[in-house]
Amino acid sequence: MRYFILLISCVLYSCSDNATLQTYFVENSESTEFFTIDITPSILKTDALTLTNEETAALEAFKKMNILAFKKDSINENKYKSEMTKVKAILKDEQYESLIKYGSNRNGAALYFAGETDKIDEFVLVANQDEAGFAIVRILGDDMDVNHVMTLFQLLKKSNVDMEQLKPLQQFMK
Repeated sequence: MRYFILLISCVLYSCSDNATLQTYFVENSESTEFFTIDITPSILKTDALTLTNEETAALEAFKKMNILAFKKDSINENKYKSEMTKVKAILKDEQYESLIKYGSNRNGAALYFAGETDKIDEFVLVANQDEAGFAIVRILGDDMDVNHVMTLFQLLKKSNVDMEQLKPLQQFMK
């Protein structure tokens, strides 16, 4: 099934001149230099919490989170630079609007979104550390706004996060 999805994605990609984050994720998901993980709303164990209306709305708008990370080492420095250039080129597409940038090109983070300001379909966080590598976090949902994402981050702190879903990421970062 995974190969079928990869094949379909490659066919669709070849029909388009513009690379997208989705195709970038698919193309690199099998590479040993990358790590990918999909996180569903079930990671937030909120059953025992009393949620506010705002928290409930944020959870309802949130579909999933995709993480793609590239771990840099002394051997793959050129690949790191090449991949960062590809990611920056994708995010220059008109569908992505920059919200905030922090730090420098060597060590920093940037937050982007796709969609209308009150009906956002995708938030993208790109963080890079020149010595360690980079990570791309895509937060996908329906009709999200900036407050939904901030509320989700607060819920991550407040809830009993299912750390089992994050174990592969922890192993990759070692």
